[in-house]
Amino acid sequence: MSVTCVFGMQWGDEGKGRLVDLLAASSDVVVRYQGGANAGHTVVVGAEKYVLHLLPSGVIQPRTTNVIGNGVVVDPWTLLSEIDDLQKRGIDLDGRLLLSDRAHVVLPYHKKMDAALERLRGAASLGTTSRGIGPTYGDKFMREGFRVADLMRPEVFAGRLRANAAARNGILARAGLEPLDPEAVVTEMLGVAQRLKPYVADTTTYLLDAHAQGLDILCEGAQGFALDVDHGSYPFVTSSSTGPAGLSAGTGLPPRALDRVLGVVKAYSTRVGAGPFPSKDTGPAGRHLGERGHEVGATTGRKRDCGWFDAVVARRAASTQGVDSIALMKLDVLSGLKELRVCTAYELGGRRLEVPPALAEDWEACTPVYQSYAGWERDLSNVRRFHDLPREAQLYVRALQDVMGVAIEVISVGAERDRFIRTTEGVPQPV
Repeated sequence: MSVTCVFGMQWGDEGKGRLVDLLAASSDVVVRYQGGANAGHTVVVGAEKYVLHLLPSGVIQPRTTNVIGNGVVVDPWTLLSEIDDLQKRGIDLDGRLLLSDRAHVVLPYHKKMDAALERLRGAASLGTTSRGIGPTYGDKFMREGFRVADLMRPEVFAGRLRANAAARNGILARAGLEPLDPEAVVTEMLGVAQRLKPYVADTTTYLLDAHAQGLDILCEGAQGFALDVDHGSYPFVTSSSTGPAGLSAGTGLPPRALDRVLGVVKAYSTRVGAGPFPSKDTGPAGRHLGERGHEVGATTGRKRDCGWFDAVVARRAASTQGVDSIALMKLDVLSGLKELRVCTAYELGGRRLEVPPALAEDWEACTPVYQSYAGWERDLSNVRRFHDLPREAQLYVRALQDVMGVAIEVISVGAERDRFIRTTEGVPQPV
């Protein structure tokens, strides 16, 4: 029995979805514990590609139970669309999907408010996905939110929902957006509630019982450490705790239940939206990473900015989140680059920084300190043992392990399920 947490150690898009899919084959339960439909986890199975925003990445495995925990903010239209899509493709979730009755719901006015606030910020916009995530979390902590349990009681929620929708119209008008019809919002949510009802459960009790029974539970984070609301590049962050620190609050499992923390990094760095990105590369190398890595956001469709591996961020994630081991994704994307760089520290105003600064303005002004490594030409997609990698690739992977101070135990060399290299105690010395 075990409880494992998988989370991203960079700015998101590290490849968590396909790693969770791999691990789900030996798990009984897979849980999403934070974030919302602003996440995009991609799983490739043969010729089939699945892009998941709210459903846990274990849904493709036929024997797992999948849980959307209370820490997730749920866009019901996205969730129902994903369920419908999977059913059309022969994947039935009846009895295999549980939605927390305590999860907060993204309502129509949350998405409108997200767009309105971004418009009113003008040049200072945060680059949000406009999926309503921030406003939903905001209402949650202002105690104005609606939970899934509320939707199951229309006689309770309808009046309050009308009032909330009407109250937002003033802000929408200031931003030049169309107002909401409160009655239409209520009617829409009544229909949504009926479709969600078969999946609603007290997931905290379910997970506590599953843990007591000795089942293997895999917990899946969304976004990444550098977007964490407390530890990331605030205010250019998401609205939740993206690492294992958010797991207990987002599931109801006690902190001592967590047995293993598996961090996920890409062999390079990417970022979507506004905010600091010191190791960004806008030259030929950055274009190579974007094109070969297919770096387009699964949620937004926006091209991701690409750059060199930022060990300052990854090292901070490892130390603050208690990472036990690391999965290194997309090593194959680096093939064809003559020189590779790793950002090992920052310089700011003549000072050397080993950790990210607190202020986003300072982080933006940081100059990366690079260590260079030789690249390689060879395609890696058929490699399954570490020592069969080109020596240059072995040296690069070992350098990342050493600079993060945590063992790399999984290396991906392609998008398909079987394109992984596994080690037992971290990567050995190159040969």
